Amino acid sequence: MGFIADIYYTIIFEPLLNGLVFLVNIIPFHDVGLAVIVLTLIVRFITFPLNHKAIVTQTKIKQLEPEIKQLKEKFKKDSQEQAKKIMELYKVHGINPLSGFLTLIIQIPLIIALYSVFRAGINFDLSHLYSFITVPENIHTIFLGLFDMTQRSYVLAFLTGASQFIQMRLAIPPIKKTTSSKPSFKEDFARNMNIQMRYIMPIFIIFIVSRFTSAIALYWTTMNIFAIIHEAIVRKKAKKIISQKDGKPNSNNQIINRSNA
Repeated sequence: MGFIADIYYTIIFEPLLNGLVFLVNIIPFHDVGLAVIVLTLIVRFITFPLNHKAIVTQTKIKQLEPEIKQLKEKFKKDSQEQAKKIMELYKVHGINPLSGFLTLIIQIPLIIALYSVFRAGINFDLSHLYSFITVPENIHTIFLGLFDMTQRSYVLAFLTGASQFIQMRLAIPPIKKTTSSKPSFKEDFARNMNIQMRYIMPIFIIFIVSRFTSAIALYWTTMNIFAIIHEAIVRKKAKKIISQKDGKPNSNNQIINRSNA
């Protein structure tokens, strides 16, 4: 565990911490709030290719839901063949269903490190600073003249929850109501998870963020706003790509027809 911790601090935590202190040094008035926003955006741009691929994949899968439903109905008595045909459909559209999971696994250490960096506010751990990085004598902690980055802010916590709700609404669209009077366990479970992710999770995040310094809330809100803009753009472009492909012979029908040949 010590070896893993050393790697975490050397490769992830220390570069982020030193990056934040460096930004505080060069940003006008040594504004911590602006430094938090800039560092968050830099990290988001660095991880942009991973996030972009995951969002494109999720959006394409959502667009293909009608075709996936047809395949599930067509091969409902043969789960192995059903899975095979769905994977063929994914392959036709260049989709790797595991990309989102792999992206999340890769980014977990980064998210933890960012959280650790911002958690302490301006109480920078000098033992982790590089020799050429110095902490400014006068640091401006009041962001926009309203939010003290070293204190809690219920307003920023609420903005974090609100932005999280919008982001989740884009990422997880509502499940359509089933026509069956008795929905299956799978449908009921999916609906409950959808409600929890869309409504309960933002409230939970407000509660968590309100217990820490405003730097955490500002970081999380900035991250959510970036994700909202990114998701909206990708969804629009992915929809256009799917519609262009739909102009060709229906890929789902091709797969089904091949199975009947």
